[in-house]
Amino acid sequence: MTAPGDTGSGRPLLDKLGVKPGMRVALVAVDDPPFEAQLAERGAVLAEPAPGLDILFYRVDQPADLGRIGELRGLIHDAGAIWVLRTKGAGLTVREVDVIEAGRVFDLVDNKIASFSDTLAAMRLVVPLNQRRN
Repeated sequence: MTAPGDTGSGRPLLDKLGVKPGMRVALVAVDDPPFEAQLAERGAVLAEPAPGLDILFYRVDQPADLGRIGELRGLIHDAGAIWVLRTKGAGLTVREVDVIEAGRVFDLVDNKIASFSDTLAAMRLVVPLNQRRN
């Protein structure tokens, strides 16, 4: 079993997720006090979901939850990211391909996958380079 924040690869979880000091980060449908503590320790600013976020973490439990990505897309700046967290292993209800398809529907592309925890996988969705304003 990996320790909190350790993904088993030797790299801290927040490094794999690209969290840097000063970044504005929001959690949607994520109730994880130890993760919140890691963010604070890193120097990230835990913010309410509002436009201009650097990173947004969004937990999905069912394929229908992916529809909310459309409204969340407007909360990240052009170079920001939405990390979609989903159950992995035996409890899998949302597949990788479901997240990829949802990203495409809302003009986002997937560009990274990470193990968030023993039970959660994470996939990063970003605005395509050709659609960024800056």
